[in-house]
Amino acid sequence: MKEIFVLAEHRQGQIRDITFEMLTKGEELAETTDTQLTAILLGKDVKKYAETLSKYAEKVLLIEDIKLENFNSEAYQQTLSQLIIKKKPLLTLIGHTSYGVDLAPGLATKLNLPLATDCIDLKFNGETLLVTRQMYGGKVNVRATIRKSKSYIITVRQSTFTVQKPTMNGEIIEMSSSLSEEISKKRFIKYLLPLSGDIDITTADILVSIGRGIKDVSNKPMVEELAKILGGVLACSRPIVDKGWLSSDRQVGTSGKTVKSKLYFAIGISGAFQHVLGMKNSDLIIAINKDPNAPIFNFANYGVVDDLFKIVPSLKEKIIELKSARSQS
Repeated sequence: MKEIFVLAEHRQGQIRDITFEMLTKGEELAETTDTQLTAILLGKDVKKYAETLSKYAEKVLLIEDIKLENFNSEAYQQTLSQLIIKKKPLLTLIGHTSYGVDLAPGLATKLNLPLATDCIDLKFNGETLLVTRQMYGGKVNVRATIRKSKSYIITVRQSTFTVQKPTMNGEIIEMSSSLSEEISKKRFIKYLLPLSGDIDITTADILVSIGRGIKDVSNKPMVEELAKILGGVLACSRPIVDKGWLSSDRQVGTSGKTVKSKLYFAIGISGAFQHVLGMKNSDLIIAINKDPNAPIFNFANYGVVDDLFKIVPSLKEKIIELKSARSQS
């Protein structure tokens, strides 16, 4: 039976969310193409991840090798190319992350397979693979037909697909590594975390995001206090970064970061498409804007049409009151 491969991405002891997003989409594709969903897990001492992945895939192929201890596109390319040649999967999904951007083009070139990158959707129409990508800064969604092939390689944008509850109990198969020679062209030295900020907004459950509606930097602490009361993190739209009021690591949108928080407050944000594309997949979106025609209300689950300088202080007081009542009960 033909297979759909999903390359599991893990870093510093954690499986990245993009892995489960791809497995969710992979399951959907496997059902429509009558193929088997297979997770590919490469690394050293990563067998502990295999059981988790088996809940999302029909099969997990586990390859452990000291040369795979840290991500190295040369080592991954050699290993994956041998797997693809041997198994001939219909499709290989790789996250459009720093890992995937480094790995996928070289892998596709080595195997002479068609490649589509940064896809936000894909489906098969018979034997034809259709992918959806964004152009012109996200203003246009383009559906492209990939040239026919027996196998394809696709990189998938993060936070595009919603992870579903696991439904499988897949088989875990340990395979021997095909890496016989030392990796010489590239070598891992160490992880360097960004110096610009100490918070990763992509992992925050609660985000309170501000736009140009706050008018002046002196009003930022008012909203930042709301974020702290909620146990969340302050984020922003691009105009706030352009003014220098917050660093670029706090920016949500096509030129910033894509987030998928459990709660997203959009305060004084009009809702330009560049910003919306970065936050529209959040579980619950609440918008506060005095303009009833602001585009953000088209995406919000709840909206407040009023002056944020009246609503935010009242909201803070109410949350403090409820927290106090709960602690006393």
